[in-house]
Amino acid sequence: MTLTAAPYYADVADGPEDARVFWVHAADGVRIRLGHWPAKGISQGTVLLMPGRTEYIEKYGRTARDLTERGLDVLCIDWRGQGLADRSLEDPRRGHVIHFDEYQADLDAMMQAATDLNLPKPLHMLAHSMGGCIGLRGLMRDLPFTGVAFSGPMWGIRMRVYTRPAAWALSWSSGKVGLGHAYAPGTGAGSYVATEPFEGNLLTGDIEMFEYMRRQIVTHPDLQLGGPSLNWLHAALFETRALARMASPRYPCLTYVGSDERIVDVPRIHQRMARWPGGTLRVIDGGRHEMLMDNPEMRTAIADEMAAHYLSASDSKDALLSA
Repeated sequence: MTLTAAPYYADVADGPEDARVFWVHAADGVRIRLGHWPAKGISQGTVLLMPGRTEYIEKYGRTARDLTERGLDVLCIDWRGQGLADRSLEDPRRGHVIHFDEYQADLDAMMQAATDLNLPKPLHMLAHSMGGCIGLRGLMRDLPFTGVAFSGPMWGIRMRVYTRPAAWALSWSSGKVGLGHAYAPGTGAGSYVATEPFEGNLLTGDIEMFEYMRRQIVTHPDLQLGGPSLNWLHAALFETRALARMASPRYPCLTYVGSDERIVDVPRIHQRMARWPGGTLRVIDGGRHEMLMDNPEMRTAIADEMAAHYLSASDSKDALLSA
């Protein structure tokens, strides 16, 4: 795999100073971006950090700082269609894929890059929101992770019961009549943190972190992403339903969901974790969707627990596999 230097907005990331950022190409030719931050001191392994929809490497600068200070390398990705990765539509603000298998091609490229860069092992997963959906599919494919952690994973999309059949019908039929590229109802080109006020936001209870996110996309508008396409919505509904029907994989797993989560389907998270061998679910009091980007106390407690989870994961995985 060829890795070439890629742009990185260090001025807004507030991450470790020794970042290395690369372009790589997925198997289908789509160009994605990867960012690597080495551990402070002797590394105890590498965390592959998988962001959610609309997100990008710079948004996880502070999370990378939290993890590298705890002895872990971090490799983060811009999925296709967001951040500085290739965008497939003329309107670059529209999040779009035809099928979630496309993201697996990105994940495969990320895994190969971790090998080519000779990043420290074992490899661990930290997957947020949409990244949690992509990451779970990767685990179903037996990718070589040791410990895994999820934050507000998109194992289902929150919507009212009576709107779900309409969402399925509209998102499916739009592709049949050539409108799959249109924005999903209620969404548009505006980026959430650029257009919504802090008061009542669904992401974080910490105003400084909200401004951190807003400052990034206002300073560098090319990072912005608006609503998803109808094709993306149909692909997401299809993939989350398919995953819900599958047994949980045997990896040591730690999952966080906020008590005030209002974006992803919380019952799906509880259902999945109730049947995850050796899995642990933490419901964070006062947490919203972005628990990794909330107040310092919440972030520190989560980073401490995740680091301990990763460091003990090798023994835990051996026990699960021998059970």
